[in-house]
Amino acid sequence: MTDSEFQFNISLSVLNHLGRNLYRNFITVLGEAISNSWDADATNVWIEIDKENSVFRIVDDGDGMEAEDFQSKFLKIGYSKRKDGSTKSDKGRPYIGAKGIGKLALLSCAQRVSIFTKTENTEFVGGVIDNEGLDDAIKDDLIPDEYPLEELNFDLIADLVDTHQQGTVIVFEETKEVIRSSEAHIKKLLAMSFKFSLLDENFNIHVNGELVTIDDLKDLAEATEFLWLINQYSDDYVSGLPALKANISSITTALDLKGFIGTVSKPGQLKIRGTEERATVDLFVNGRLREKNIARHVPTQRIVESYIYGQVHFDAMDQTGDDPFTSSREGIVDDDENFQSLLDFLRREVLPKIFDEWDKLRLARGEEGDDENTRKSKKERRARGLYKAASEDYSPNDDAPGKEQVEEWLTELQDDAEFNIGAYVDCFLSENLVRSFINEQGLETTKRAANESEEWREKEKSNMDQAGISFELRQNKDDLSYLGMDALVEWAEQKTKVGSRASLLKDAVSYKPVRNVVGHTGLLSDAAKSHLNVTFQNIKARVINLVSQKDTGE
Repeated sequence: MTDSEFQFNISLSVLNHLGRNLYRNFITVLGEAISNSWDADATNVWIEIDKENSVFRIVDDGDGMEAEDFQSKFLKIGYSKRKDGSTKSDKGRPYIGAKGIGKLALLSCAQRVSIFTKTENTEFVGGVIDNEGLDDAIKDDLIPDEYPLEELNFDLIADLVDTHQQGTVIVFEETKEVIRSSEAHIKKLLAMSFKFSLLDENFNIHVNGELVTIDDLKDLAEATEFLWLINQYSDDYVSGLPALKANISSITTALDLKGFIGTVSKPGQLKIRGTEERATVDLFVNGRLREKNIARHVPTQRIVESYIYGQVHFDAMDQTGDDPFTSSREGIVDDDENFQSLLDFLRREVLPKIFDEWDKLRLARGEEGDDENTRKSKKERRARGLYKAASEDYSPNDDAPGKEQVEEWLTELQDDAEFNIGAYVDCFLSENLVRSFINEQGLETTKRAANESEEWREKEKSNMDQAGISFELRQNKDDLSYLGMDALVEWAEQKTKVGSRASLLKDAVSYKPVRNVVGHTGLLSDAAKSHLNVTFQNIKARVINLVSQKDTGE
């Protein structure tokens, strides 16, 4: 044998690596068939599912193939329409197929796969791939030339033999567990996975006679509360979102891409019921889903990640001449330059903007936001959350008259409630810490403390008599429990000889009028809030020093 006689000889076992063992997701398998129909200039793709008999078929009205093309193109693993330099179909559609191995996905979800195809004015041609026979051929280490396809059973398409003018029909028999999902779930997954309508509104996908439309995403649309558009993206879905709680925010970039990112009210609303799938931020190229959950490549561990989903359309990724897609067609090659530019855009611009604005919008609605956002302290966020939980008890039923008015009042109160709740907690802690300190030190009462406490006892007794209350209101009835911060501080500081140092008493006296407004559920002016904040910073520092016994006057 001379050197010129050597040639590649590929075993059929390669089909396992490139096809049957490579594709795990049913929608990806459907995606390969639908993409082939798109490339063949089909107007319609019909997915017909017979769960009872474990059979489904995919029918299109595309160009179809004659016998020669079926053998030299469809059955030739690695054949790509782009090899002659063409990037678009006769109708001007951008080709989806690139590597010529996507058709192997069809082998991964059924025991027998029958391919029927015809052009206009020709008869159906094709063949059957039986995975059991293929297994035997692989076990015997046969090469493709030694494994002929089985002949077609035209009973499988008896209703189409005389009526289907052109296109391809693929029948899957003895299917695996891939069609357990309901038709509604399959339609929803397809609606989320394909946006060919952005490029050609005449391309339609049907499931058991029902057209796949944006209406299949109704649940997700109704749960979407905030929306961000990238490079002024628009489609029927985003323009028809019914429950947005805020104006749409825009994000721009010099990158040749567009899309949207939305957030739902609750993370569970991203889950597609009845499936293991959930809505994520996905990458589309030429109308087809190419990478799910691209945000996972730029993880932040922020709570907002569990609320977001969306679509980024980056058709330029398929226009450079280099194929950026993995062999399984379920992802992008990590070091692709366009993909890295996209991830950098998400990391530096998109996600920081969304995370910050989401927090602001959620807080404005009285909902919990992002605890890691420095816009508000943890105390302020907890106070707002407490108010939100409490205010729900005061919200009228949906059919109650005046509901909108009460809801408006509750919304108007939330900022003041956040401040007052936090201020009350500060007051409660500081005054009770000073009481505990006086008790622990065994300090004798002052004359002022004794007089004030006696005065408040008499007032309280009178009020209880009027109300007919005979039980005790306070845990302790000693002088300390009746005093405010100014009297408590005078008691504590007088006995600990701190008069020569910066006294807490001045701050306590300054604090008292505003504290009383808070204690009586009044709404503070902006000036009063500012005064209380500054004064309390001093009080807090002094109380910490006092109760830790750093200020002993020694």
